Amino acid sequence: MKDSQYSTKYALIYTSFVSVILLAPMFFYFIYMKNIYSIQNKLLLKEKSILVVKAMHEYNQNKEYFEYPRFKTFESGLYDEGFQPIYSLINYKIKYFKDGYHLDGNDAYLIVKLPKGRYFGAKYLIIKNQVSFAVVYEKLMLILFSVVILVFILSLFFLKSFAKPFKKLNKRLDNFIKDSVHEINTPLSIISVNIDLYNRKNSPNKYMQRMKAATKVLSNIYNDMDYLIKHDRLKYEKESINMAIFLKDRIDYFNEVALMKNIIINSNIKNCDNIEMNTKQLQRVIDNTISNAIKYSYENSEIDISLYMKDKKCHLSFKDYGVGIDNVEKIFSRYYREDTSKGGFGIGLNIVKSIISKAKIELKIDSTPKIGSEFLYIFPIISSKNI
Repeated sequence: MKDSQYSTKYALIYTSFVSVILLAPMFFYFIYMKNIYSIQNKLLLKEKSILVVKAMHEYNQNKEYFEYPRFKTFESGLYDEGFQPIYSLINYKIKYFKDGYHLDGNDAYLIVKLPKGRYFGAKYLIIKNQVSFAVVYEKLMLILFSVVILVFILSLFFLKSFAKPFKKLNKRLDNFIKDSVHEINTPLSIISVNIDLYNRKNSPNKYMQRMKAATKVLSNIYNDMDYLIKHDRLKYEKESINMAIFLKDRIDYFNEVALMKNIIINSNIKNCDNIEMNTKQLQRVIDNTISNAIKYSYENSEIDISLYMKDKKCHLSFKDYGVGIDNVEKIFSRYYREDTSKGGFGIGLNIVKSIISKAKIELKIDSTPKIGSEFLYIFPIISSKNI
């Protein structure tokens, strides 16, 4: 994971955590603000009720009729002792017949008790309106959004600040690994070349064969490390590859390594047409699979490698008779090794997984502990016959 992705990821996690913590005080703030708005609305209803009472109080009995006060956003009405309307502009079914302020969802109303027999025989005056908490919601969302953005920016800033020393250390470590890998290649090549020259001039020697096999194991590790370092920066161009020829070459390469454990590699290679893939990436897939098969096979056993066509697709199978796999789902994790005594860094199958995922190569694994494993790769085909 890149440094920027790491900082963003944990900044988001921290922001989410802080936001959840802030939900409790925000909830209480919301309740508090609703109460404030309710109190303000109650005062408004009281003001309107005073205006209605004042109008009735100032009514001159000599006038033909009483002009009942009307308001744009308020409804009101006069009710008798049994809460039956004497005159009402309220288009709402009153639920709570009790003096005081009442809130029913967005409907608010105030019931005012009137002096008996004084105002047109009315016992109660009811003033009603609708209260909206949209302003409260807007303020709450604005505050929450501002806090979340602020926390995220601060988290990102502090995480990047704290990560600077580690980034420098990681950069130095990466440079050291790159330089080390580069330096390993030269002496490794020299050793391999000199062993080949020695074998040409002298009769076969089991010690030299073991040295040659050991250099191939080291070379495979070197190729993995080199690919791991460069794969993000290089573009791997695809090309048409004859799988049969390519596979035979890789099997020949690992025969000496297998002989170190008296393992025989059996091959059943049939024509499989061509596949479209980068040669270096295909080599990493095949080399790591063969290397693991040798590593986890029992001594004096066999490895069966098959190449064949099925369902118009190229199938490549590697079957060993060794220790098997306990946790198939974990073997592709970087640095994971089921048996640490076997050596290695736990990066080979992680590289294989990344390559086949991008190349859309299907992989099926059948493994039984203490019996063996089979890796089956199913390749998409580019057939020369159909071009």
